[in-house]
Amino acid sequence: MKAGLSELYGRHADTAAGRYADLAENYRKLFGQGDLRYFTAPGRTEIIGNHTDHNGGKILAASITMDSIAAAAPNNTRIIRIVSEGYDEPVEFSLDNIGSVPKNHGTLSLVAGMMEAAAAKGYKTDGFNAYVSSEVIPSAGVSSSASFEMLIVQAVNDLFNDGRIPVDDYARIGQYAENRFWDKASGLMDQMACAVGGTIYLDFSNNEVRFEKLDFSYDALDSDLVIVNTGKGHADLSAVYSSVPDEMRAVAAKLGVTNLWESNKNTFLTELPRIREELGNDRAILRALHFYTECERVEKARAALLKGDKAKLLELIRESGLSSARWLQNQFCEPEEQSICLAICLSEMFFTSNRLPGTDSLTGGVSRVHGGGFAGVIMSAVPRRLTEAYVEYMAEYFGRENVYPTNIRSVGAAEVVL
Repeated sequence: MKAGLSELYGRHADTAAGRYADLAENYRKLFGQGDLRYFTAPGRTEIIGNHTDHNGGKILAASITMDSIAAAAPNNTRIIRIVSEGYDEPVEFSLDNIGSVPKNHGTLSLVAGMMEAAAAKGYKTDGFNAYVSSEVIPSAGVSSSASFEMLIVQAVNDLFNDGRIPVDDYARIGQYAENRFWDKASGLMDQMACAVGGTIYLDFSNNEVRFEKLDFSYDALDSDLVIVNTGKGHADLSAVYSSVPDEMRAVAAKLGVTNLWESNKNTFLTELPRIREELGNDRAILRALHFYTECERVEKARAALLKGDKAKLLELIRESGLSSARWLQNQFCEPEEQSICLAICLSEMFFTSNRLPGTDSLTGGVSRVHGGGFAGVIMSAVPRRLTEAYVEYMAEYFGRENVYPTNIRSVGAAEVVL
């Protein structure tokens, strides 16, 4: 896909043009002249569907206006060289020697894994130089990694494959790299949301990736999406994060299947006493219940959007957040460190105190854990009349640099036409 600055950035197109000019300048300082092409991939927000993708569940997700961008050009070698703004260690390796690239070695491993996956699927890979800059918050639940992955796949697609890589293979290439080169048990939701763009309904059952674009933006509710980074990131929480799919699969095994999508809630409830006794893990039981009810919420949200009832989403977002807190239990790891809980508590206090007389609680705003959880970010749907005040309020507790007003972006990964 190709898109211009106005389509991608709207009223911020002039500011974005400056970002791309800086990209070109930095590229040429590092790599010299080249036939530069430009690429973008957004971060993502999960609307409803917390921790369901890895067990074949359903999700409502969307791309956001924060993005990663790159200037890139073929270098007529088999060497890939990528420099990312703000990172000291560049990526450099030969496509003919991927087997020697170490695993779990940051971005180097990730790019090598993507190139291996792309080649295994029959797509052309070749050497290129790239300079990358990103606004997507790292290690905080808005998919900075998936944004980077989809950015690089977009470049490989347009530089070497004439745009023939389908979007679901974008996602599988990124997932392969995370699973095999990072030992991270990630699903496909992050990559799909970053690659497709806009609001999408995702169904991962039957070992497939099915998606449907839906008409929704917080603009329709006269609201803004505000992401609050509460502090500690996900970088050192892989084991805790992986416990969620692992425990769900432990329940699935007791149901005689591999993943929870292969069974259903009614069967699980019938078998619950036996499974509970055999498994001896009530948290796993609760996480499985979250999976089934969260998938039901996604279907309700899809039906509401197809009917044009966009306000229904606020109610379902709140229900999803409560289920994540009580059943999925991904808001903190240690009782002494509960930044996610604190941020949600402070948000609810703000919304309650600013509610208009005679309106229900949902019109005042909704907050919930965002992404993998345990640390990182919350998301809030904030009435536009309150956005500026909410940003200032949360900045008092978490720093202005950690509060990000944003919204849903209609375009996913794309080549940028300047």
